[in-house]
Amino acid sequence: MEILSRVHAKNLVEWAKNRPETLVLSADLTSSTEIDLFRAAYPSRFISCGIAEQNMLSVAAGLAREGFVPLIHTFAVFIYRRAFDQLAMSIAYSNLPVKLFGFLPGITTPGGATHQATDDIAVVRALPNMTIFEAGDATDVESMLDPVMETNGPVYIRMLRGEIPRLFDKNEPFKKGVNRLLSRGRDITLFSSGICTEEALKAVKAMQAKGLSVEHYHVSTLKPFNSKQVMDSIAASKYGVITMENHTVIGGLGTIISEAMAQAGVCKKIHKLGLQDKFGHGASREYLMKEYGFDAMALVSKVEEITGQKFGISGEDLKTVKIEIMHKDIKAEDL
Repeated sequence: MEILSRVHAKNLVEWAKNRPETLVLSADLTSSTEIDLFRAAYPSRFISCGIAEQNMLSVAAGLAREGFVPLIHTFAVFIYRRAFDQLAMSIAYSNLPVKLFGFLPGITTPGGATHQATDDIAVVRALPNMTIFEAGDATDVESMLDPVMETNGPVYIRMLRGEIPRLFDKNEPFKKGVNRLLSRGRDITLFSSGICTEEALKAVKAMQAKGLSVEHYHVSTLKPFNSKQVMDSIAASKYGVITMENHTVIGGLGTIISEAMAQAGVCKKIHKLGLQDKFGHGASREYLMKEYGFDAMALVSKVEEITGQKFGISGEDLKTVKIEIMHKDIKAEDL
């Protein structure tokens, strides 16, 4: 599997070349949010607001009213928790084109509860006019900027940084409102988002080799969610639905799917893998995903519980699973 470094940093510089209306705002986390290359390339379009997130969002709102498109970059937790009133009243209420790039979503940081945005989707999606995207791999990161700009009003993006994998074909870009179909099956319908998709792919591949049939969707547009695309799959699933997210199970992907099922009148059991109504503590991403039950092995264990089958898959087995680039057109014979 291809691993790429500082994808957003490099992509943003090239993408912004002929977009003089775009400005990048930093809250003293410039290198930590990969906008140091943008600062070097376009110093007149870079604004450092210091460690003052409430003020940064107010500045962004003012710039948006003057015809600019501000791209806010900071840690996700500081966008919605530190500056919620400004986000709601200065940006969402006025439906301004402010684009908010939130880094280190969920438990991707060892900083503990003060730095972990584990309830951001629940909070932000409650705001009218807000659109929410979440990147799951390098292809998502590379192809998300155009849909962000084309979306009317504010957009909140759960962004990845550092070294990230390429899971999806780079010629098949992210599209707003389109859930990526990664495998077809009728035993279980699985929804994963963000960093959980890589874990889900490992588990699904191992379980398919044991005879399990899984219909797997990667969700990158969390609001508005395209429920029409997936309801037939959910209705046809033998054992129901599993959701897997780097977020609390309250208000995130699991809740989004539950609401869509209820609205469509689809009666299937749903099992939510994610942070179970608690705060996270500081540790490595790998440790925390295992500790809180939303890594590949947790998915295998949940499927065994649901189906009553034992697959004989160990954590060591999952480490050896090779993930190939996933294409959008999945055929049954590909499995």
